[in-house]
Amino acid sequence: MSLWLPILVSAVVVFLASAAIWNFLRYHDSDWRKLPDEESARAALKGAAPGHYSVPYAESSAERNNPEWQDKYRQGPAAMLTVLPHGSLAMGKQLTLWMVYCLAVSFMVAYVVSVTLPAGADYLRVFRVAGTVAVLTYAGAAPMHGIWFGQQWSATAKDILDGLIYGLLTAGVFGWLWP
Repeated sequence: MSLWLPILVSAVVVFLASAAIWNFLRYHDSDWRKLPDEESARAALKGAAPGHYSVPYAESSAERNNPEWQDKYRQGPAAMLTVLPHGSLAMGKQLTLWMVYCLAVSFMVAYVVSVTLPAGADYLRVFRVAGTVAVLTYAGAAPMHGIWFGQQWSATAKDILDGLIYGLLTAGVFGWLWP
């Protein structure tokens, strides 16, 4: 029960830090590029249901081994594309899910620190354990986007930086509010 305060405070701090990064620092603005003929691409995607797509598409590894598919891939373009639901620009659902994720990370940090360190542990010991868990959680999966999905490494590095910031903030809150 004594861990609910650091769980809640760290989740809110990370949520606010992410809002500052995305709304004020805006260093992620360069993570996306404009297509050469955006209007033609929009017209071609008209009617595509929300989801993940790949071009050229192969339904199976056997199809990817087909010389015709491999030739299409070599000639390009090759792309992985996410089609989002269209309509409202409201971000309520995403923000709610992000807050739930922040709470889940903080809960897991609380669990690991509580089974690793006793109550009354000094700030630096709590900071190290909480920071390790939080950085691994917030930043650990970011390289997969560069490795498997072709995300630019500059964008991946910014995602890792975000995770480092969120992890250190979480560690600071846990060190400060550790029972």
